[in-house]
Amino acid sequence: MQKADILLRSNAVFTGLGSAPEPGFVAVSGNKILAAGPSDGASYAGPDTSILELGDRLICPGFTDVHCFFTGYLLTRAGADLNTCADAGQVIEAARAYQQTLEAGATVLARNVLPGLKELTTERLDREFGEVPVILFMEGGESCYMNSAALREYRFTPDTCWSESCWRLLRYILDQKDFSVTEFKNYLSMMNARGITSVKEMGFDDFYGFTEELKKLEQEQALTARVHFMSQPVGASMNLEYGKQMREAFTGSFVRFSGYNQMTDGSISQLEGEMKAPYLCADTCCAKDIDWEGLKRDALAADREGFRFSLHAQGDGAIGKTIDIFDQCRKGPDGKVKIRQAITDLECSDPADLERMGRLGIVAEVYPQIMSTSDREGKLSMIRKKIGMDRGRNYWNRRKMADSGVVLSCGTDLPLLYDNIPESIYHAVGGQFPEGGEPFNKENTLTVAELLKAWTWGGQYNLGCEEQLGTLEAGKLADIAVLDENVFETPMDRIRGVSVCLTMVDGAIVHRTV
Repeated sequence: MQKADILLRSNAVFTGLGSAPEPGFVAVSGNKILAAGPSDGASYAGPDTSILELGDRLICPGFTDVHCFFTGYLLTRAGADLNTCADAGQVIEAARAYQQTLEAGATVLARNVLPGLKELTTERLDREFGEVPVILFMEGGESCYMNSAALREYRFTPDTCWSESCWRLLRYILDQKDFSVTEFKNYLSMMNARGITSVKEMGFDDFYGFTEELKKLEQEQALTARVHFMSQPVGASMNLEYGKQMREAFTGSFVRFSGYNQMTDGSISQLEGEMKAPYLCADTCCAKDIDWEGLKRDALAADREGFRFSLHAQGDGAIGKTIDIFDQCRKGPDGKVKIRQAITDLECSDPADLERMGRLGIVAEVYPQIMSTSDREGKLSMIRKKIGMDRGRNYWNRRKMADSGVVLSCGTDLPLLYDNIPESIYHAVGGQFPEGGEPFNKENTLTVAELLKAWTWGGQYNLGCEEQLGTLEAGKLADIAVLDENVFETPMDRIRGVSVCLTMVDGAIVHRTV
């Protein structure tokens, strides 16, 4: 009998095939799972086998984040950290000191600058730095101080600091290869420490040449997670030829091209989520202009070429129109779309539309940690004011998705949220806002097993890799995560204290604290 290189034993092994963990083992040989089962796996132990006795820790398939932005993360790491500067003068002094470390004329970037420093005007930064672009991001990165040279060079404003507007700056930062490649490795290590073994990256346009770095890292076997990247058109129109080139260039198990991503509506709190009925506080269903015909044209064109298309939709009106678009995609004999089209976010949905999603085979990309960004009263007050609690009952209705046969997968919109599977259980299973108390829309929540399957098998189904990954079965690739408690038994008020103690990718341990 073939012997394992690594043998994991635990009282709680969640293979993803059932609804609860069981005592058992997972045997790994090379980069694959040799066997998994309810015994101690002793027959797979040889003289050279490394045996990890994990007690009550929970062994799971590796987790997958299907919607994250390395470029957004990169913005939080670029430039000088000025969090200790107490006033405008100190900021200027620190920014000048940082400038001395750069090549002449290079853009001066900083982060974590205090908000409300009125002396940091565009005019003052012009006087201090002249024609050298200067961008000083405030804490949180949602606004910044800029000089005129930066406004001209990068063409966004202090009030439009989101990634889609900053794409010219992102291209500039990505081009600093020593920095961006190092940070990408750090980014994957950070994800590994959270149990993430696969990611689907939103790469703007043609990823501004970063695909060449991905190719090098793959060839060097330097990647510690599998990277599926998409193209989100922001600086140019959707480029199908680019997609075809990427599809042909990346065919390995670590880097793949995953199609196209686009935004539809915006936040319900800002009246930019498209609703089926008007807002209670304004005579509109959506304060944002959305080019639905353009989105349909791009989605159908991508579908004809065999590319998946993910559309980000928050309001029930936008979700319904997105389903209408995907309903026009090519279908198989079962009536489901041939390509695994997906809807991201799904904040407030019409239950009838979720049934349509299930019938059509449209994948859901949900943010199970999204409740962590609000307090209960703040969120409920917004819902009452904007749409009313009758429609509020349809908020984050993952229960209806699951009951309608929709395949669920999980994302974070990182850096909006950082992957934390125990925290996601607290919110998406417990229905809790950060402060606890009475669950919100408890009837819309998932079970622990359903949520873990969404983070594992569901994510791999989203990526088209469920035959190789997503469950703990003999013959599948050995991507494994271990939580330091059995979260099926951890009380909800303690669940956020659970952490990942071991992560394995392709049979190699990439994170370990146990």
